[in-house]
Amino acid sequence: MAQIVAVTACPTGIAHTFMAAESLRRAATQAGHTLHVETQGSVGTQDTLTAAQIAQADLVILATDVAVDESRFAGKTIVHAGTQDAMRDPGALLARAGSAGAPAAAAQAGPLHVVGITACPTGIAHTFMAAEGLEGGARKLGYTAKIETQGSVGAGNTLTPDDIARADLVVIAADTNVDLSRFTGKRVYVTGTKPAIKDGAAVITAAQAQATVHGASAAGGADASSPDYVAQAAAAKAAKNAGTPAFYKHLMTGVSHMLPFVVAGGLLIALAFAIGSFQFGDQGIFIYEDKYAGTLGNTLFKIGANGAFGLFVPVLAGYIAFSIADRPGLAPGMIGGFLAGLTGSGFLGGIIAGFLAGYLVLWLTRSIKLPRTLEGLKPTLILPLLGTLGVGLLMMFVIGKPVAAALTGLTAWLQGLGNTSAALLGALLGGMMAFDMGGPINKAAYTFSTGLLGAKVYGPIAATMAAGMTPPLALFLATLVFKNRFTKDEVEAGKAAGVLGISFITEGAIPFAARDPLRVIPSLIAGSAVAGAISMAAGCLLRAPHGGIFVLFIPNAVTNLPMYVAAIVAGTVVSTLLLGVLKQPLGEDGLPLSAARTPVAAD
Repeated sequence: MAQIVAVTACPTGIAHTFMAAESLRRAATQAGHTLHVETQGSVGTQDTLTAAQIAQADLVILATDVAVDESRFAGKTIVHAGTQDAMRDPGALLARAGSAGAPAAAAQAGPLHVVGITACPTGIAHTFMAAEGLEGGARKLGYTAKIETQGSVGAGNTLTPDDIARADLVVIAADTNVDLSRFTGKRVYVTGTKPAIKDGAAVITAAQAQATVHGASAAGGADASSPDYVAQAAAAKAAKNAGTPAFYKHLMTGVSHMLPFVVAGGLLIALAFAIGSFQFGDQGIFIYEDKYAGTLGNTLFKIGANGAFGLFVPVLAGYIAFSIADRPGLAPGMIGGFLAGLTGSGFLGGIIAGFLAGYLVLWLTRSIKLPRTLEGLKPTLILPLLGTLGVGLLMMFVIGKPVAAALTGLTAWLQGLGNTSAALLGALLGGMMAFDMGGPINKAAYTFSTGLLGAKVYGPIAATMAAGMTPPLALFLATLVFKNRFTKDEVEAGKAAGVLGISFITEGAIPFAARDPLRVIPSLIAGSAVAGAISMAAGCLLRAPHGGIFVLFIPNAVTNLPMYVAAIVAGTVVSTLLLGVLKQPLGEDGLPLSAARTPVAAD
């Protein structure tokens, strides 16, 4: 069944206008369509169509005897008729409209071909779990689907132009900004990864009802001609639909692009120490000193520290600005991030520079009006120039020094923490890592810790990785020790959770937490807090911000390795024991043994 909007109007705006509207309403009801009709005439406009109604419509019927403004229906299938056509045979008019809007009607009535993109800040677990959710949901509804995954390892299952051309519906399930330019003219629905993971079929059903045609803008709106402004309006709407604050989404877009630089740099530095230790023994920890210049270890250190780490703040700032203002924001953001390093304001200055550049360029995009023939100068010349000038001056004269002082104070405080204070900070970071297992709070702890690597503060990242490994490892161990607390499916899933746990992919615990959040999440938070507290209190340092158990075998990658392993083991054991205590034993039917059961009559 189709969603239709209509406008009726006649020269006097009285009899024929309302009679045509009423005829269309009755015919649509009989055919099972949803119809909203706006009447225009001498008595004014009544039942005015809202932007939401137009956006959700599959087609538009204009049953009018006078000219009406069609600009707000840009991108929609429009069927023109007179009021007499609507009054004489409204059923035939609806059938003609259905034939004209066949692609849209097919999207509602027949099997859909769905294409989509999934993406999360790290591009690992949530990305692929969301893709599986959408593909499974499509199969459940009898549709076909092809979902592209975008993450830190690049795009997988890439959509071809032919895939997009024959798609009836586009679903974007992403926690970061996704380029929608390929889908102009297609019905696009945007949400987050979590709804797709939870119920892919429900997401596709919602997409059928709520998807809007991408690239259609309301003429007459402020700077509607600007593609950047339209893209940002779409991004803002997407953030609202996903229930995710725009601030967080912009930040995570920057973080997702920054992570490969941080991980590559950290692992190269760890390898440099390993090679240095092999060549020079205990002195290998000083491989960065000039006296070792020209050696392989020193070269790898320079690549990691001066190359990758030197770029991660500009990349963070650049892609925050890109998320806000699209491509024109990239150069001002990256330059602002570079100046953050130049002024000593580090990752805090980079975050500020990214948001400053993004919103400044977005404001310039809206404010600068040029003739259509000169519009091409804005994204390539005017916006990067003015954006860079504004951000650069602010970073150099206003923001850089105060933020640098704050970062220096934060660094000194972290380095001077006593055992008790360090344990409290580690417990806080650890609890945050397990609280939502890949969500905003988890990412806040990880972003804070990775940002400090540029200031050579390695304790917090050690605590966050230990705490992030603990939840899936605890569930793996609990499914072995307390099998009667889990269903058969959960016991099997526990094996996969163990593999994800040793790889530092906290999201492996999500399926268990989703089934029993009130018992599982508190158990995991407690264990992760213990792991983080022990790691920080013992002075464990980690120079590789990812890799899980695999980086533990690199010499000097972890300081105080025995206590670091003890922290991970202790956190895992605490969570395992709490899971065994809090979760109830299950019967053969998968229900708690304490649940009331209907007695079975004896033969």
